[in-house]
Amino acid sequence: MSDVTKLAAEQRTQFGKGAARKIRRADKIPAVMYGHGTDPVHITLPGHEAMLALKHTNALLTLVIDGKEHLALAKDVQRDPIKPVIEHVDLVVVRKGEKVTVEVGVHLEGDAAPETVVTLSQSSLELEVLATDIPEWVTISVEGAEVGTQIHAGEVTLPEGATLLTDPEYLVVNVTQQQSQEDLEAELEEAEAEAGIEREESEEESGEESAEGAASETAEGGSTDES
Repeated sequence: MSDVTKLAAEQRTQFGKGAARKIRRADKIPAVMYGHGTDPVHITLPGHEAMLALKHTNALLTLVIDGKEHLALAKDVQRDPIKPVIEHVDLVVVRKGEKVTVEVGVHLEGDAAPETVVTLSQSSLELEVLATDIPEWVTISVEGAEVGTQIHAGEVTLPEGATLLTDPEYLVVNVTQQQSQEDLEAELEEAEAEAGIEREESEEESGEESAEGAASETAEGGSTDES
């Protein structure tokens, strides 16, 4: 279930890259709030508090603007690719009792059978849930799963009240046989051969050939001496 964080926000009238940089230098985050047929409202959020609230996806916020409270869902959080900085946030106005569409991550628990590989083919599921009841993730147990086990979206147990929007036939979890080192090397050699890549000789192989060559030369040299 979503925790609602209350933040004091301020309306802003300056836009553009220069204004955004100025906002961030003041330890604030530029954001826009829209939805329910209203005009977009450009605001600033308190930097530190907002970063903590937006650590998780689908963060639900109560924004206090000019003394009025607005319930909003974080739909797009743009982060700096290098620095731990949030550059901009898109927020959608929601209402209590309203259902929203969200992407919820898939969390695996348990250990599959020995010598198996568990592949998560679908890292998230699209769900329709109450705005105030968004799950942090969907849990799938792979405890004891044998080779050949496949779990599709339609087979996943969803939180109460959630509706699956992802295609129920989508493969979410696939359990396969673990490959041996020999099989992996054989596949690699085959792929390299198809790509026309020639492997360099290993030091061991090179050493063996050198030893064989030396032995051959010695044998030939000995034969010449005897004659």
